[in-house]
Amino acid sequence: MDRNPSPPLLSWDEEKDEEVARGDCIGSTVYSKHWLFGVLSGLLQIINPENTKSSSDDEEQQIELDEEMENEICRVWDMSMDEDVALFLQEFNAPDIFMGVLAKSKCPRLREICVGILGNMACFQEICISISNDKNLGQVLLYCLYDSDPPTLLETSRLLLTCLCRTEVASVWVEMIRELPAIYDSICFIMSSSTNVDLLVKVGEVVDKLFDLDEKLMLEWIRNGAAQPLDQPQQDSEERPVFRIVPCVLEAAKQLRSENLEGLDVYMHILQLLTTVDDGIQAIVQCPDAGKDTWSLLFDLGCHEFCQSDDLPIILQEQKTVLASVFSVLSAIYASQAAQEYLKIEKVDLPLIDSLTRVLQNVERCQKKPENSAESNTDETKKSDLMRDELHLKILKDISCEFLSNIFQALTKETMAQGLKEGHLSKQKCSCAFQNLLPLYSPAVEGFLKILHEVDKTLADDLEKSFPSLKGPGKNTILGECHAILKPAWKRGDLFPSGWHQEL
Repeated sequence: MDRNPSPPLLSWDEEKDEEVARGDCIGSTVYSKHWLFGVLSGLLQIINPENTKSSSDDEEQQIELDEEMENEICRVWDMSMDEDVALFLQEFNAPDIFMGVLAKSKCPRLREICVGILGNMACFQEICISISNDKNLGQVLLYCLYDSDPPTLLETSRLLLTCLCRTEVASVWVEMIRELPAIYDSICFIMSSSTNVDLLVKVGEVVDKLFDLDEKLMLEWIRNGAAQPLDQPQQDSEERPVFRIVPCVLEAAKQLRSENLEGLDVYMHILQLLTTVDDGIQAIVQCPDAGKDTWSLLFDLGCHEFCQSDDLPIILQEQKTVLASVFSVLSAIYASQAAQEYLKIEKVDLPLIDSLTRVLQNVERCQKKPENSAESNTDETKKSDLMRDELHLKILKDISCEFLSNIFQALTKETMAQGLKEGHLSKQKCSCAFQNLLPLYSPAVEGFLKILHEVDKTLADDLEKSFPSLKGPGKNTILGECHAILKPAWKRGDLFPSGWHQEL
């Protein structure tokens, strides 16, 4: 029977060559050790002092990276995403070579690539721990945050975020950052002046993670800007400006507002973290400009941009985390006596009631289970996503109810009459509010109804019929006392674990 001929037998020399080729591979990859040694040797030559010109003018010049060398080192950058390659680079002491490049090279592209390779390597636990425990390398990497090159800053921020997300080494980086106060100025400068969307998002994620990890560092950064009075003139025209964390965060948020929802979400959560400590609230409201700017931006987002009347309820799924932070910060400002002056200038209660009730209505619609939910739950990934979504919707609902109850307690007879006339208040909206506020916020609802009786007795009677628990004094006294006890804990952020906003 005819068949394809067998392949010819390899000669002894050919077998030897094949074994050599297999021995030259890095781990289970097809990447060549010999080639990689050549690229790293080329890097050593670049940073060799013998190749560095002594002229001070030449030293200030930006060195252009040779095109062939750039292509090769970029290949290493791509390869470093493979764990075998990353471990081989670690074994060959490549981090020390990259540290030498960062310390000596003035070529922005080369610096960017070296930090990017280290960032890829840090994605693997063993290497991340090794990099983090090398204090000299850590300091060199943090010094890269003083760089003026956006791509290098982006890769440095990416690497730093990767390490901060490792519980084994996060505290090491927090402590190193605390030992370098100038990092605060560099990060604030980026947030307040950069137009690079990717860089702003990544720097925001770093700040958000730092504040989430270490309240002490957050307090230090809050107080940094408060150390010098606003009207104090600078003695030296070349002295660096005094940065304040709140205006810098706001500037970045404004830049990202129409560009990147996820980035805006990050900066809104930074503001929310600031309001978990008294110093943070004071940093917002004590400075009239900062307080008014913060309120104006967040009020516009909460009332005029997100969850609008013509939006489908499902859109709330995309906006739930950013809205939770927005309402949380607005609620903190609203409750602050120091902020009342500029809040009284604008009529804010009615638009907020309108927005908050609409959010609560859409939360209820989003929480309704689809008919095929049982089937989707069989997929672990979908189940995890559903649990995460339910958690974030609950958080948004709880924050909205807290804020709405505070507004209800501040309503006057005149404001309520105006709200009924303009459609901000109606039986449907009041019913939605009551349904969500009861029983925890019964004192606020009862106070609202008391005023409503004076403005529209018919509507008040209808609402009481719909909610029988409101009839008769003293029924919700215990619940009201519970609310009074729980409210301070909510203000401190103790009712939710740290990092609730992040992915489960």
